Amino acid sequence: MPIIQVENLTKKFNGLTAVDDISFAVEKGEIFAFLGPNGAGKTTTIKTLTTLLKPTSGQIQINGFDPLTHQDEVRASFGIVFQDPSLDDELTALENMEFHAVLYQVPKEERQRRTKELLEMVELWERRHDLVKKFSGGMKRRLEIARGLLHHPQIFFLDEPTLGLDPQTRHKIWEYLRALNQKEGVTIFFTTHYMDEAEKMAERLAVIDHGQIVARGTVKELQDQTQTGSLEEAFLSLTGKTIREEGVDNFSRMRLMRRRGR
Repeated sequence: MPIIQVENLTKKFNGLTAVDDISFAVEKGEIFAFLGPNGAGKTTTIKTLTTLLKPTSGQIQINGFDPLTHQDEVRASFGIVFQDPSLDDELTALENMEFHAVLYQVPKEERQRRTKELLEMVELWERRHDLVKKFSGGMKRRLEIARGLLHHPQIFFLDEPTLGLDPQTRHKIWEYLRALNQKEGVTIFFTTHYMDEAEKMAERLAVIDHGQIVARGTVKELQDQTQTGSLEEAFLSLTGKTIREEGVDNFSRMRLMRRRGR
């Protein structure tokens, strides 16, 4: 049974359909991506899967539980890194970790061991006593990743986890996540509009646009489906070329412009 199962999910806000009758599944231990431009419905989907929003219609199973009827079990199953920062800037890195551990009832001995292990993994152990407000954006994102993994979640949701970060920091973050996936078998579900990120990291992905999944599969399967030679070209074939380019990272956009002779 898939660890995430979504069938005919719809979410509306005051008559506006943000997520429109989508269905997909994610297997245990998989790295799965939602690729789409801003406003495509990626964040709304994650918020619905993680109990922050109630679906208008459709069925969801997270680790075998329905988020509507078993919120506590679902929340214990996942960790999450939001698109917007959610750390307490007035606390130290260690205090942010401890607060999360208490919230998730991680036993004290396990809390200390796990905190050290994770802060070392994201290279912040030496900065554990520093106030978070002194951290760079990349350091904060690394701390959020460590915090989200503290309670040994089976699923890790990341909403645009590297948005606004420099390429080197983006690369390091994905090194951590890939190692974690291989070591602990954590299922990773992330959203992105970075083409290279989806192509390099995701074992399978779904292209989402205007609240609908327009295609899903491996990169090779999407290329075959659209008869294109790259994920970049497949994405443009599936979603069009106009405002969708807002969702293409700058590097890819420059390559596209050169290709069109602009």
